[in-house]
Parts: sequence; structure tokens; C-alpha cells
Amino acid sequence: MSYTNQQIINTLRHVKHPEHQQDIVSLGMVDDIRIEGNQVFFNLLFKKDNDPFIASIRKACVQALEKELGGDVAVRGNIEVKTPQSKQQGGSQKQSGGQHKKAPQQQSGSQQQQKGQAKEEELLPGVKNIIAIASGKGGVGKSTIAANVAVAMAKTGARVGLIDADIFGPSIPKMFNVEGQRPYVKKVEDKDLITPIEQYGVRMLSIGFFINPEDALVWRGPMATNALRQMIHQGKWGELDYLLIDLPPGTSDVHLTLVQELPVTGATIVSTPQNVALADAVKGIRMFTQEKINVPVLGLIENMSWFTPAELPENKYYIFGKEGCQKLAEKENLPLLGQIPIVQSIMQAGEDGRPSALDDQTQTGKAFHELAQNLIKAIDQRNQNQDPTQRVHIKNQ
Repeated sequence: MSYTNQQIINTLRHVKHPEHQQDIVSLGMVDDIRIEGNQVFFNLLFKKDNDPFIASIRKACVQALEKELGGDVAVRGNIEVKTPQSKQQGGSQKQSGGQHKKAPQQQSGSQQQQKGQAKEEELLPGVKNIIAIASGKGGVGKSTIAANVAVAMAKTGARVGLIDADIFGPSIPKMFNVEGQRPYVKKVEDKDLITPIEQYGVRMLSIGFFINPEDALVWRGPMATNALRQMIHQGKWGELDYLLIDLPPGTSDVHLTLVQELPVTGATIVSTPQNVALADAVKGIRMFTQEKINVPVLGLIENMSWFTPAELPENKYYIFGKEGCQKLAEKENLPLLGQIPIVQSIMQAGEDGRPSALDDQTQTGKAFHELAQNLIKAIDQRNQNQDPTQRVHIKNQ
């Protein structure tokens, strides 16, 4: 089905700016509409790159176009945000407070260090924020959190990527119903690049795409870290607002490889409320915040917070303890980004390959969307208040 520029303009007239109470077309915020088949591209113009309404307006645009033009229209991830600052830098702001935005008037560091940082950023120049999803121990639902947060972020209109770095237990392909698919390799400037599989608006790579689901991986540490490097270096990621990294549980070579290869914007720690999980969560916090690594921890995510039976939706049973992550967050002076209950539908959604966050009207869908919004706010706040993270350089002793 083909669309016209006028259809796009007429539809976007229904999207109002919450602060000015005028539609975004009348405010002159819509620019450079392009239509390629069922793909619709356009720019949203904002006066500042940390405008608090960027995410909500972009989401409203996506919803309006899908409602008016039907489900075949492809607009998710095709809306670029531009600001006067991004134009001066010769690029576009896909989301406020990007990881690779140069910190204003930095007072420390030599010119040589600044050149080194610029060179390092060329690895993934189109990626604004790199977020590690980590846990101190296994079995806390970290991959379920990563999958649903990625989907919830994508539903805001953001461009989202997901690397399944849980090399020995890749579960992302199943959760996204893309088991058996194989990414294709495209040669770009004499380099073989792997095109991520895209599902539900999320671009993803996983070692699970390159092995049979029944096969067990018996790899030594260097083989696992090389697999992660390949997904980073050879992934054809393009422009992304957020690249989420689903890490293995605990602390390992994979974690160290990540912070050596990429300037990680921040990390989130997933835990259940029980004491044994919280003790390991502290180790995860210490790993990222130690002096040699110095990756900001954006907050904690509590999974399996309580059990709610389907027939008693108002009841809460605290099977693993109550508010364990809340207490740890207060102790560590970190925000608690969200609490996700134990609900059978979350498990079933993962089994069926349709993450709960696809439906933002259900109890669980709303919980994941609230978590994603809190994470986005934490990322923006981190980028406004702290210098960009630098890659870790560890010399052999």
C-alpha cells in the first residue's frame, strides 16, 4: 500500500505538543517526510536535545500513523529527532542525552586522551546509549527483563538493539519467536557485516542464531568473549537510541570484554527480593563501580516481587520476601527502576515468543512499560550529569 505526504501531514496534525497545546505540524516540528513503499520516514524538530517530551511525542506519532494508516505502515524506528545542537554537529539526536555526545567544556584529560576517545567511539558511531542488563546470579529472570524492556522501549518509537551476550544460555531467539532464523552477511567496504534479526521493532543478535537450539556449547572463556566481540564488531547496527546487552549471570570474562570493547553508558542490576540473590546483586554493583571499570549503575530492577494469581488479581503473595531490592537500593543510594510480579502470563509469553510488553494495557505490560520509562529517565539524567563513559584499558600485570 502506498501513502502520500499529505496523508502523513494530516495524520500528524492530530498529535499535540503537551506544553504548547498545538499540533506538531502547526508548530513546524515535522520535516523531511520520505515514503519508500510502506516505510514512512520523517524528522521531528525540537529546540533542545533534552526536551522532556521527545519520547512521548514520538510515541504519539507512531500510534497516530498506525491507527490512521493501518498496521502495514512501517514507522517505528524511522522517526529522527533533530535539534539545533545536532545540526551543528552534523547529525541527528535520536534521543535526548546520547552516550556519544561530547561532554560540554570538559576540564580534565589531555588532547591525546580526547583523540583516543573519539577514535574509540567510531566502533558504533550510530549508537547513542549502550546499556548492560546484568545480574549477580542466574535464575532471576534477567533475559525476560531484557527482552521486555527492549520491546517497551521500541514501542516508544525509539530505535533499539539487543545483544544476547548470555553466550552459554542464549534465550532471546525463543523469547522473540525467531528460533531457526539465520542473520545474513553483507559485505560493506571489504568488511563482512552481520545484519541483525528484527522482530517487534528490536534489532538483535544472539549466538543462538548460529547454533542448533538442542546443541550445548562447550566453550572456554576466550571462545565466548570472541563471540561477543564478533556481534559487536561485525553487527550492522546502524542508528540506535539504545543498545541493550543481556549479560551472563555473575561476573566473568564476558563482562570484562564488554567494558573493554565499548564505552558502556550504564548498567542495571536485576535481582529477586530474596537475600541470597541480593548478596550477589551487591557483587554486580561493585563490579561495575570499581575504579578500574567505572561504569555508572543506573538502578536496580526487582523481578518476581510478588505472586498474583490470575483469579485473584488484587492479591499479592511475597514468596521471596518483601521489598528486598527497595532496601538495597536505598542502602546503595540507587533508584529502584521497577518491580515485576510473578505472573504466569509472563512465563507463557516468553514461551510463545511474544513478550508481555507488546500489550501495554495488561497489568504485566504496564509494569514493563513503566520500567522502560524509568530506565529512559535514568539514562537521560546520567547523560546530563556525568561525562561519557570511556572504554576500560587493563594492562597485564
